[in-house]
Amino acid sequence: MAQRENAIVGVGTPPAHRDRGTVVVSGLASDAHTWNLVYLQLVIEELGYHVINLGPCVPDDVLVAECRRIDPALIVIGSVNGHGCTDGLRAVTRLRACPELAATPMVIGGKLTVSDENVGRHARALMAAGFDAVFPDQAADAAGFTAFVASLPPAARPELTAGRPR
Repeated sequence: MAQRENAIVGVGTPPAHRDRGTVVVSGLASDAHTWNLVYLQLVIEELGYHVINLGPCVPDDVLVAECRRIDPALIVIGSVNGHGCTDGLRAVTRLRACPELAATPMVIGGKLTVSDENVGRHARALMAAGFDAVFPDQAADAAGFTAFVASLPPAARPELTAGRPR
């Protein structure tokens, strides 16, 4: 019986170490949704990353300042309210303008517009503006996102990067 209890306790437990680096997960300034960000955090942690979740309604200035301070291996932005394209274009432009973040992988996903029309056009605009990948909510599952995150090279070893995980 004790053996079975130990097996159950371990189910769904994130990896004991997070040596792949730090990922910033964030909502956009106009989006107050949180469960999508929690879900993203859990998925990314299962892939071996340390996650800093900035939460919903993050102003562009705060997003930029926190990403500059943290120096993440990846920036993940989630949208549920349908303003992901508008807010995402503005945010990625601000993030890419920072020399220290210019090469940082950045992705956005969720409901990009209030209409399901022209989703491909909006995704292309987001890519052209600086996102490395776009995952619209029309995707059937999270496999593409998971594959993208899993394909990233591990960050430099945390103990070698100025005392903080990257």
